[in-house]
Amino acid sequence: MTGANAVNIRRAAAGDVPAVAAIYERIHDGEEQGRTATGWMRQVYPTAATAQAAVERGDLFVLEVDGHILAAAILNQTQVPEYADCPWRYPAPEDQVMVLHTLVVDPALQGRGYGRAFVDYYQRYALDHGCPYLRMDTNRKNRAARRMYASLGFSEAGVVACTFNGIPGVELVCLEKRLEP
Repeated sequence: MTGANAVNIRRAAAGDVPAVAAIYERIHDGEEQGRTATGWMRQVYPTAATAQAAVERGDLFVLEVDGHILAAAILNQTQVPEYADCPWRYPAPEDQVMVLHTLVVDPALQGRGYGRAFVDYYQRYALDHGCPYLRMDTNRKNRAARRMYASLGFSEAGVVACTFNGIPGVELVCLEKRLEP
């Protein structure tokens, strides 16, 4: 990661929701302007309500530098129903699976290692919680995320065609990794 400023990843608080929602909005702007391809839809997913619900559950985490939130993700053991249709390589016990949802990095700051730092944190967090099996998903359209996850050792287990988070016509790429405890 570039820069000398310390990166801090922590559990989000209610006061962090506006900053996370602003990142979502900037990603939606990029999607609508053709600068990025996440497959997300403004006012459908993700929204401020997505971040608020995650804060209330206690599973939203933020990455900050110098007090500014630059990235966020949801970390929990909740496997979405669509995962049941994926041919996972590792048939992991549910209590040993940690899932990363909705990883976002402020578009103005992409390419600086913040996404990788978050995934590194996710892996440590999973092991600290007794979960050597990692799962996540992304839209098939999101080539940048797929490249990053592959470079970090995640395998694409399968693609599930579905309506996902209220967005129709999604080809959900399911990714996994097994960590050595």
